[in-house]
Amino acid sequence: MAIRILVAADVGAELLDRLAADDRFEVDFRPTRTEDDLAEAVRDAAVLVTRHHNRITSRVLEAASQLRVIVQGTSGLDNIDPGARHRGISVIGLPGENANAVAELVIGSMIALTRTVPSYDRMMRAGVWNREDCATRRELRGHRLGIVGLGRVGGAVARLARAFGVDARAYDPYLGEAEMDRRGATKVSSLAGLLRDSDVLTLHVPLTSETRGMIGAREIALLPPGAFVINTARGEVIDRAALLAALARNELGGIALDVYGDEPPADRWPDDPRIVLTPHIAGCTREAKAAIGRAVYAKICEHFGLEPAG
Repeated sequence: MAIRILVAADVGAELLDRLAADDRFEVDFRPTRTEDDLAEAVRDAAVLVTRHHNRITSRVLEAASQLRVIVQGTSGLDNIDPGARHRGISVIGLPGENANAVAELVIGSMIALTRTVPSYDRMMRAGVWNREDCATRRELRGHRLGIVGLGRVGGAVARLARAFGVDARAYDPYLGEAEMDRRGATKVSSLAGLLRDSDVLTLHVPLTSETRGMIGAREIALLPPGAFVINTARGEVIDRAALLAALARNELGGIALDVYGDEPPADRWPDDPRIVLTPHIAGCTREAKAAIGRAVYAKICEHFGLEPAG
C-alpha cells in the first residue's frame, strides 16, 4: 500500500515531481493556511510536509491519527507542538538547505543599510538628484559584524562577510573557539561583549525559551551609536518596541527585518527609509526551494527505510 503524504505547503516542483514519479507514495498537495484546513487535510496522512507558516497545533495532531512523521522544509521547528514527539511522531527539520540564500540577503541588507539605498531610492523617485552626501556613506570593509548564533546560516554569513573585508565575530555558547574559527568567525564569550563591539548585529538563532526576547532594550543599548540590526531568524527573539524606540532616538543607524512576531504583521511599521522590511523571504529562492525539495524527499525515504528512486 502506498504511503500517503500530505504536502501542506508550497515547497516547489522538485519535491512534487519526485514524489509523483515514485509509486511507493500517494501525494496530496494541499497548501493550507488555517488550523481547520490542516486538521481536515491531515486525517489520513502518514507523512506531513510543512513550512514555518503551518501551525501544527495539538488539535491538528489529534486529528492526525495515522501520522508517523513531520518533515519541515526549514530549520526552525517552533511552529510544531511538542506533543508531536510524545505521540511517537518523528519531527524532522532541514537546517542549512537554504543557508546561502539567507546569508546573501543578510549581506544585501548590510549594503542597503550602510549605503542608505532606500533613502536614495526615495529621492530619485521624487525627482531629487542628491549626491552631496554620498562620501559620508561607508563600505562594508572595516565594519565589525556581530553574529548571534553560528550555525549553518550564521557560518555562511561569516564566510561571505569576510570576503568583503568585514571583521566577523560571533556569540554561540554551544560552539568552541576552534569550531567558530573554522566557520569563519572569532569567538566572543558573552552576548554583552559581542554587542558592545558590533557595528552590525545579525541574528541567527532558533526560537526557544532561551532565545525568546533575548535582544531587548538593555541589549540594544549596548550597541555602538549608529549600529545596524538585521533579523532573519524569528521575530520573537527581539523586542520590536525597544528596537523602534532606539531607532526613533537615532541610537541605531537602521534595521532590516525579514521575520516578525505575527506573520503577516498586524501593525504597520513606521514609514522610515532606515527600516528595510521583507516578508520572510530570506531563505526563499529558486535554488533553495529545489534543494529543500530534494532533501525532503530523501528524508521521507530514509524514515521508511527506502532507497530514493532514480
